[in-house]
Amino acid sequence: MLIFNNISIPLGTPLVLKTTPRRNAVVLAQKQQQPQTLTALTNLTISDEGLASRGFALHRTINKLDLDHLNSVFVAVGFPRRDTDKIRVALENSDALLWIEYEKAERPVAFARATGDGVFNAIIWDVVVDPSFQGIGLGKAVMERLVNVLLEKGITNIALYSEPRVLGFYRPLGFVADPDGIRGMVYSRKQKKKR
Repeated sequence: MLIFNNISIPLGTPLVLKTTPRRNAVVLAQKQQQPQTLTALTNLTISDEGLASRGFALHRTINKLDLDHLNSVFVAVGFPRRDTDKIRVALENSDALLWIEYEKAERPVAFARATGDGVFNAIIWDVVVDPSFQGIGLGKAVMERLVNVLLEKGITNIALYSEPRVLGFYRPLGFVADPDGIRGMVYSRKQKKKR
């Protein structure tokens, strides 16, 4: 499990995050002329206008999202094929989601969502980029915006599960593996062997 800068921020306090060379540790520093909004915590690598100029549209709701096409992206990156009715329920119960559509094909090519308690904690799920569109910044674009949405809500304990082969993608975005020895656990329904 990766944790995003597990910090508490009093609302209305202008803050700037600085990364130190030591294990992506985060240091809080006050800056007087910083806008009093949590959106200032993450600069976007590519603007919404930049995405549009490259033929991509950013969406924040499930309107227009073709779940069969999204499922195809899930399968293309190695996720199991899912029942689209269950996908719809999962998306309707998500606190935030973002997806990028390639307008020429009218298909989703990048996606991420978050669930949580809406106040303190969130977990990011289903971060995917169609393999044909990987390496051009779409995954980073979705993640930066999703983290911003959560920070704007005051949620600062943000976690995600990741396969080891893509940990390097999340570290520059502010995520650290097992900070301070914190370990995630997952319930497993494996049957115990009978003696």
